[in-house]
Amino acid sequence: MIRSEGTRRTAVAALTILTVAAAYYGVAQIGLLVQVHIHGARVTPLWPTTGVALTSLLYLGLRVWPGIALGSLAVVAVSRGSIDLAALALVAGNTVAPVCAYLMLRRAEFRREMDRLRDGAALVFLGAMAAMLVSASVRTAVQVLTGRVPTGDFWPVWAAWWAGDAMGVLIITPFLLVMRKARLPRRTDRWVEATALAAASVGLGLVATRSSLSMLYVVFPLLIWAALRFQLAGSAPCALLLSVLAIVAGSQGVGPFAGHTVLDVMLNLAVLNGCVALTALLLAAIVTEDKNIRRRIEQACDELADVVDHLAPGRSATAWPSRHKDGRDGR
Repeated sequence: MIRSEGTRRTAVAALTILTVAAAYYGVAQIGLLVQVHIHGARVTPLWPTTGVALTSLLYLGLRVWPGIALGSLAVVAVSRGSIDLAALALVAGNTVAPVCAYLMLRRAEFRREMDRLRDGAALVFLGAMAAMLVSASVRTAVQVLTGRVPTGDFWPVWAAWWAGDAMGVLIITPFLLVMRKARLPRRTDRWVEATALAAASVGLGLVATRSSLSMLYVVFPLLIWAALRFQLAGSAPCALLLSVLAIVAGSQGVGPFAGHTVLDVMLNLAVLNGCVALTALLLAAIVTEDKNIRRRIEQACDELADVVDHLAPGRSATAWPSRHKDGRDGR
């Protein structure tokens, strides 16, 4: 019995690691569909695997880091055509970065519900901006040492890779955290408003990213609408959609990205996606935290009213008349 239980646990752990590796590799292939060349290096404006890796660690713990390493090894081996010391260094950088992000978030007492402003700030500044310095630095250093990137082009390539890795965390991780709590729709859900938001996001997103009139700023009212009315469940998918539309338009050189160099397009995409992610995450976290505080205050008032009713029957009707009008006194 003990041996069979141990075998079962080992099999479950191995299957979990292989699932994470497969998810990492599959998402990487999607990210590689949009690539740009900067000084001889192939760079993705948004590298979604960093978000997948961090989300896996947040839900499954450090025990799944071998899955991230295996997935990264498969991606590097396919893209480079061989496995050497440089490839292993790339795998190490791609694995250590999300692990560092996870450890820093855990130290900051990050909550996956992201219902506090501090959770959004931690994901932005620790999980994305700070931790992704590791992967960008290792990746660029390997390219320079192997002669694929000139030494003088270190910083432009580094900045492009860092932005892509950070955007993967800022855009993909919140979306996956929301999808983890997805449920079947209910009749009481705000169908009309949600449908209007989705339609407006697609329509205005296409106009903003493909119009030559530089109308990228019109996406921010959509993010504010989504965050105020639906919190992270609305702002995270909206931010993902708008970022993807912008990346596709930038890679095609259309709309506000027409006539710019590849490096200029990458910088514009990094700034846009960063502002989109910050607006979506932080505003949604603020609204959620405010609602939770208000709910706790109302609960405390109800409990205090019950105590007053118990000690002096009828006195709470004077102190909290609205409570009795709404029929919340339970009498």
